[in-house]
Formats: sequence, C-alpha cells, structure tokens
Amino acid sequence: MPRALIFQRPSLASPILQRGRPGWVVQFDTDRPQHADPLTGWAGGADPVSQVQVQFPSRESAIDYCRREGHEFTVIEPTRRKLLLQSYADNFR
Repeated sequence: MPRALIFQRPSLASPILQRGRPGWVVQFDTDRPQHADPLTGWAGGADPVSQVQVQFPSRESAIDYCRREGHEFTVIEPTRRKLLLQSYADNFR
C-alpha cells in the first residue's frame, strides 16, 4: 500500500489562477525512484499512483478516506503566515 500525504492546497491571490475552492488533497508517495527519460531528459517513473491526487472539502473527510481504504497517512498542517504591517514611511527611517 502506498503511503498518503494529506495537505491543504494553498489559495491563490488571483481568482483567475484558482482551480476550484481551496480544500484538502490526498497525494500518494511512491517507493520507486524517478529516472531521467533518455530521449527527453524529463524525470519520470513507472508508478502511476504517484500522479494521483484526490481532493476533499475537509480534513476529516480526507482522513476518513485513508482509514477506510487502509492507507497509512501523514497530515501536513497548513502554516499560517504572520504579516508584518508597516507603512511606506518606515522605509526612510
């Protein structure tokens, strides 16, 4: 069974670039290393599971899915950015 990573997709500032609503994603790790394609030089592998991403509306539903399917999983909590608010005049002090 592949190991699953559960993380929250970041929301983008531009609504044009946004693909759907921000939610939680289950992405599967692979045991097989990637190798360079001899013709193009692009990195790739023979494991199609590494390309699968399943989207969920909440963290709990993603965890329930992994437990129901028997996947080992790791939850990566989102980091909150701390904004440093300053005025333009602070640049000249």
